Amino acid sequence: MERAWYFVMHKTLSVSVTAVSLVWGGCAGSIPPPTQRMADAQAAERSAAELGANRVPAAQLSLKLAQEQIAEAKKAMADDENKRADSLLIRAKADAELALAQTREQGAKAGVEEAVEDSAEQKATNIGQGAVR
Repeated sequence: MERAWYFVMHKTLSVSVTAVSLVWGGCAGSIPPPTQRMADAQAAERSAAELGANRVPAAQLSLKLAQEQIAEAKKAMADDENKRADSLLIRAKADAELALAQTREQGAKAGVEEAVEDSAEQKATNIGQGAVR
């Protein structure tokens, strides 16, 4: 009797393990399309482009890479290569955000240079009016 119970439990366990592995294997092969990552990457790319990344030499390459990776991810999604598309979109978003940061940095540098020039002009005016010796 104990032997029969062991046999039944062993068969039940092996069937359960097989079923679970098939379910997990099936889930691993069917990754859903990364539509949210696509939207995020496109939004970051659009923000960088609207801010003027095309006019900033340091940001141009990053923006171009983001655009190319988004295009490649679209092709991968069409071919049902969603894992590859997901990876491409992660990189595309990072490159677009880098282009955005590089564009903002250039704008900040221009602002600093303008402030320094204005300060120098104001100092010269003050000296000319005798306000500063």
